[in-house]
Amino acid sequence: MSRRSAREIVLHLIFSHEFLNTGADELLDTRLTGESFSSLAPECDLYSELPAAAQIDYVTDAVKGVISHLPELDSYIEKYAVGWNVGRLSRITRSLLRLCMYETLYMGIPVAASVNEALELAKKYDSEEAASFINGVLGAFIQKEVQQ
Repeated sequence: MSRRSAREIVLHLIFSHEFLNTGADELLDTRLTGESFSSLAPECDLYSELPAAAQIDYVTDAVKGVISHLPELDSYIEKYAVGWNVGRLSRITRSLLRLCMYETLYMGIPVAASVNEALELAKKYDSEEAASFINGVLGAFIQKEVQQ
């Protein structure tokens, strides 16, 4: 499984966290299993195989990190999404912004790679307009907050 696919799984998990309102450990214990992947595979090819060990580590670190840093990440979103309250953004937009911000701040993922992946996922799961909005928010965030 590629890093792109693993990132997409992280996005799904962060997105579902808003509905399930469970802790990161419980979410990962129930969703990052062979049984869960088997049940989702008929609906989504992404779940046709469990991630390799390196990708499971990435998924685990990203999901736990985003969930544990939600207040901080949301404050960045509030700061750089001028005129927008975090609660008014779509859940997928919030999830993508949170993931990209976390990756660039805490995981050492190159900024260009993380932003590019966020925009590609936005185009897949949201809209071109959302991708443009995400690009603007991330551009302002990176310019002010990320050491390059």
